[in-house]
Amino acid sequence: MPRVSRQQAKLNRVAIVENAARLFRERGFRNIPLSEVMSSSGLTLGGFYGHFESREALTNEACNHAFEQAVQFWRQLIDGAPNKETARKLIITDYLSQHRVQKSEKTCPVVAFSSEVSQEDHDSIINATYSDGLAKLLGIYMEALDEVSSPEELRQQALNEYSVMIGALTLARAARSTNLSEEILKNARMVLGVDDVQLDSRNSPAS
Repeated sequence: MPRVSRQQAKLNRVAIVENAARLFRERGFRNIPLSEVMSSSGLTLGGFYGHFESREALTNEACNHAFEQAVQFWRQLIDGAPNKETARKLIITDYLSQHRVQKSEKTCPVVAFSSEVSQEDHDSIINATYSDGLAKLLGIYMEALDEVSSPEELRQQALNEYSVMIGALTLARAARSTNLSEEILKNARMVLGVDDVQLDSRNSPAS
């Protein structure tokens, strides 16, 4: 059997990470067998340890990749908006929408991984990666807020609003396929004052 080139090995590793991140966002990282990750990447399970020393190593890298995707998407919304308030509304409207409720690769990693990360040891690498990713998203969200107050007050506003978003999405996902799910999302949008804003087709979510 011919050896895989160094370039192809790099491409294979990227594919594994990307597919793991997608599957983990859909169903959580404890529920996906490595065989499914590898087969979805067009590879065999036997080749896994040629790329990663452990499942934890892959989980950590895939979680980090998922957060990078979310950060990039919010960055695109902010950079493409005419002002900060519009960017804020676009982020919230997208976050608190039905397509985020469904179990898919578009699920927010903060919500998708929270229950499993809470079961990790305090000093686990995955716990650290999750905390770092959450902090990055919070920092990006702060950039969408008008700087009319002190840095401390701005951070408090970001924490309050992002917490509402995370809590509402978590509850809406738990109650999905019911009228209550949409009611939760609608109420949270109203609380945050953005119920009248919708994403158009040009800003369709890609994260």
